Amino acid sequence: MYEWITITAYPWIKALHVIAVISWMAGMLYLPRLFVYHAEVEVGSSQSETFKVMERRLLKAIINPAMIVTWVAGLYLAWGGHWLTSGWFHGKLLLVLILSAVHGFFSRWVREFAADRNSRSQKFYRVINEVPTVLMVLIVILVIVKPF
Repeated sequence: MYEWITITAYPWIKALHVIAVISWMAGMLYLPRLFVYHAEVEVGSSQSETFKVMERRLLKAIINPAMIVTWVAGLYLAWGGHWLTSGWFHGKLLLVLILSAVHGFFSRWVREFAADRNSRSQKFYRVINEVPTVLMVLIVILVIVKPF
């Protein structure tokens, strides 16, 4: 019975995981772009207030839930697929932990913008905008190619 549930559930959990990853990455790629634009506007302006709403809603409604589903589904897949001892999985796990830390920084920066305490330039956010992309590329290579 248990094996049948695992065999039946695995592809559905994998689909859920891919959907959650796409949602998480969409937000992680868009949020720093909002930071770039937000850093360029005057504190207290109507544009600044609009960016605050956009950033908060993106984080709370899309990025945070997508990250949680990604983690839960991904851990199930690693366990159910017996990947926990695979070298490529260890590399992927490390990169996903780093991506989660970046998510944490983004969350802190949303709070800083909300409190009108941003101290970073739009140039800083332009550079940071590339970090999730690099992590995503490396993670996908590890999952698809499984080089070790």
